[in-house]
Amino acid sequence: MKIKGTLIGFTAILMWSLLALMTAASGSVPPFQMNAMTFAIGSLPGLILLAFRPQRIRLLKQPAKVWIIGIAGLFGYHFLYFTALRNAPAVEAGLIAYLWPLLIVVGSALLPGERLRWYHVAGALAGLCGTVAIISRNGVSFDQSYLLGYGAALLCAFTWSGYSLLTRSFDRVSTDVVTGFCLATSLLSLICHLALETTVWPADGTEWMAVVGLGLLPVGAAFYAWDYGVKNGDIQVIGAASYAAPLLSTLILLFSGFAEPSWRILVACVLITGGAALAAKEMIKPARKAESPAE
Repeated sequence: MKIKGTLIGFTAILMWSLLALMTAASGSVPPFQMNAMTFAIGSLPGLILLAFRPQRIRLLKQPAKVWIIGIAGLFGYHFLYFTALRNAPAVEAGLIAYLWPLLIVVGSALLPGERLRWYHVAGALAGLCGTVAIISRNGVSFDQSYLLGYGAALLCAFTWSGYSLLTRSFDRVSTDVVTGFCLATSLLSLICHLALETTVWPADGTEWMAVVGLGLLPVGAAFYAWDYGVKNGDIQVIGAASYAAPLLSTLILLFSGFAEPSWRILVACVLITGGAALAAKEMIKPARKAESPAE
């Protein structure tokens, strides 16, 4: 069951690696409008399932704290991320925000039944170094005038790691509830869009396909897979492996002609792949149990 959950968690990381490509192909739709549209689309699989199995609607009846944590996780993360990008350079904001996999690995030591090993931390740190190599290709320079953006990015990292760790403690809560989180996030994003942005619709069929693709995969199915993965899989391995998302995203952009090859990609590939393998050491090669001494 743990291996299955971990593998399903990995699929969320794979889907998130498509985020940059699909976003680049979606045109000039403002961030909150994009959020409102894609999270509405992302809720459709859950709504269709509920339509065919109406008895599952009862699974949406959860304590208030579950809804608060879920909505704060999905909407709060994206709100803080957009705030960070608007108030600080994308490189520095991205690096700070991408501390969340490391925070998940380290924070998992506080969860019941989990033990933090040296190779979990080492694997996560290797992934972080690989991410730095990818994101900081044009250099990194922290400027005090961007403190608001840096602060939002740091809160962003703590928000997603906190949501992921707290979700693990709600392992008996059905993944169906993610449908409600998506709908609430879409509604709150629509409110922010109407208050802060000017509406811009996709210009053609290709851009509309990109928006639908975003809603179905990185901003849709990925959250259902992540919810199931962190509840039922090895959260330390999933956390360390999350650093693969920016690498895979860069490789996809590279093969799609949106990026240029460089030595940084090779270094990042070695660090992130090696770090994920190290963090998953026990899963790849389980430790042998000590044999009982012969009587």
